[in-house]
Amino acid sequence: MTSKENRKIAYFSMEIALESGFPIYSGGLGILAGDTLRSAADLQIPIVGVTLTYNAGYFYQIIAPNGNQVERDVEWDFETNFIKLKEKVVLELQDKSITVEAWKYNILGRTGHLVPVILLDTDIPENEPWQRNLTHVLYDANRFQRVVQEMILGVCGYKMLEKLGYSQIEIYHLNEGHAAFLIFELLEKYKTLEEARKHCVFTTHTPVKAGLEEFDYTLVSDVFRNRLPENIREFAGKNNLNMTVLALNGSRYVNAVSKKHSEVSQQMFPNFKIDSITNGVHVGYWLSNYMRSFLNNELGRNWHYNIRTLDRALELDSYELWRVHLKAKRDLLNYERSHSWVLFDKRLLTIGFARRMAEYKRPLLIFKDLERLAKIAKNNIQFIFAGKAHPADVQSKSYIKSISDYSDYLWNSYKIGLVFLENYELELAKSLLSGVDVWLNTPRRYMEASGTSGMKAAINGVLNFSVLDGWWIEGYELSKKMAGWAIGPSPTDPSLKMSNDQSDADAFYEILENEILHTYKNNPNEWQERMKYSIQLGAYFNTNRMIEEYADKAYLIERQDLWKLKE
Repeated sequence: MTSKENRKIAYFSMEIALESGFPIYSGGLGILAGDTLRSAADLQIPIVGVTLTYNAGYFYQIIAPNGNQVERDVEWDFETNFIKLKEKVVLELQDKSITVEAWKYNILGRTGHLVPVILLDTDIPENEPWQRNLTHVLYDANRFQRVVQEMILGVCGYKMLEKLGYSQIEIYHLNEGHAAFLIFELLEKYKTLEEARKHCVFTTHTPVKAGLEEFDYTLVSDVFRNRLPENIREFAGKNNLNMTVLALNGSRYVNAVSKKHSEVSQQMFPNFKIDSITNGVHVGYWLSNYMRSFLNNELGRNWHYNIRTLDRALELDSYELWRVHLKAKRDLLNYERSHSWVLFDKRLLTIGFARRMAEYKRPLLIFKDLERLAKIAKNNIQFIFAGKAHPADVQSKSYIKSISDYSDYLWNSYKIGLVFLENYELELAKSLLSGVDVWLNTPRRYMEASGTSGMKAAINGVLNFSVLDGWWIEGYELSKKMAGWAIGPSPTDPSLKMSNDQSDADAFYEILENEILHTYKNNPNEWQERMKYSIQLGAYFNTNRMIEEYADKAYLIERQDLWKLKE
């Protein structure tokens, strides 16, 4: 077991999905962080995680009878799950001092190795009421609250590690730009940006400039007062403080999270070298219990210690694989029946779409021609949607309302099942990702940095149906186009320039009717063979492989220092 004195890497993330009952994550960024640290524990990486507590969580989502999203604060007690630490640090904010304390959660790896996660908290008696609320809600929409939360993550996260005795940290890994204020602490310690950046690496997840987080310098100056570096505009943005630009300038190594995302990011920031480390998922965490038992029987119980063993997926027994999938599908439909008034049929092709609601994900694309969709789906297909919209995002909340309205129309007019399941979280995600037959993804090109939900579906034998973006460009080709289907043209197709929402919707309907539905109904052998190719993708798209790449490229840890069990 690695002592805290031997921890070499600190991993900073605004959100980390630790367990389903801990509402301190909102979506893919936090889920990836959780998977990353789980694999770090499995591989005995000398790392410590840092995030915030969020005593009110993100929010509990309710879908009202009229289809509107309603948000409720989450009541949860982290005192019973986390270890309270006695150390405290002070944050100078404006002309006041705020006390920040910490909790610890240990992630247990397969060999007993622990990866500690430090969670920062301002909800303590010595702080004023407004200060106690600073770690209340994840991604607070108030700009002052937001910039202070990121100060707490970066500045206090760094100070807390020092206070806790993590004295051997050599690399600070910024998972997205939220923790970039940490660079100010490194500047103070190492005096020059050139020296400070030797100790920082940065993973960017944002493929469009409009999505890069910025703060007005007036606000930042008010918060930091006289503690900002004098030349801040030279390395954090001329007009506004851009957290991505700050992280880029303050890091010696930068990576995007898929090959395509690296190309897009390089075009956005041509003055920086942006490498590519394609995301993965923690296979052991995301497999359904049925699939895990099946793979144990087929591949031997030790396959978990060498995920590359999934390369043998084409040898799996087709009949048993289908039986395993039907068990997961049965559980999902039982859940659906208890949470919806629409009665689903286990015999029908079931398509899932579940992710954070956002415009670029185009959740309404399949409804472009509602009558055409109804003609294809009637007596053949049913749909399950899920996902949260940020409370301040009126447009994305309207998508949920629209999907609910479409659900009513399709059922009342055609008896086509389409439901929106409320409060999408880890356990519901596991059920959806293993229980549907097809996983749908319709992002605008090239705004999907990676898209790890499709990887989670794949390892459970669920076929992907997606626009070629993010990881799916790689996965589609790696599986020889057998692990699912592509919506619209490839990145190298000359017709891509003519592609738009209408052409993508037409491609969706065409492939759904003539390829996917036809195969599902008439060629079960091909379907089951495709499922094997899908599972085989897990040999590469896993966080064990991913964090080994980080060890090689970013952390500069020798391979022989990583734990691996010999076959």
